[in-house]
Amino acid sequence: MTAAETPDETTVVPGGCPADAAVETIQREMTVFARRARASAGRMHPELSLVSYTLLGHLEERDGRRATDLAAHYALDKSTVSRQVSALERAGLIERRVDPDDHRVQVLHLTESGRDVLDRVTERRRAAFRERLADWPEEELLRFAAYLERYNAWPDAAPGAERDRAAAADTYGWTSTH
Repeated sequence: MTAAETPDETTVVPGGCPADAAVETIQREMTVFARRARASAGRMHPELSLVSYTLLGHLEERDGRRATDLAAHYALDKSTVSRQVSALERAGLIERRVDPDDHRVQVLHLTESGRDVLDRVTERRRAAFRERLADWPEEELLRFAAYLERYNAWPDAAPGAERDRAAAADTYGWTSTH
């Protein structure tokens, strides 16, 4: 194991074991990661917040969604999503379309401008990740990717999932005031 693969030796968990220290290190490092992601999002793409980028990516990936679906997926208050959606609409990045299966429902879709912005921002983000990970051996990149996928595949209905999502939402600035 390299130093990067072991918990920080300064992490002390009273009465804890090495696994407890590892969990503390993971929590601390993920918080740092989230804060850096939020800060760098503004520098990399000032025209698009991290929240907006995430919502646009989800709409593209799913070929449109209702605002209530976005709120449920990200465990956000409907008013928070409503404000984000309104801003994206005003910017001309998304549009509402009537659901062909239920004319009472409006589905959010990317506009051509929204796709262009998302593509530009995505490429800048990829370039930043490539630069940051350029020195990593392929084996470590593959292992890191697999660990992230495994971590993020945790079922939404798991105990504490709402609390964890709320904490993540707060870290990323997805509170009812943003």
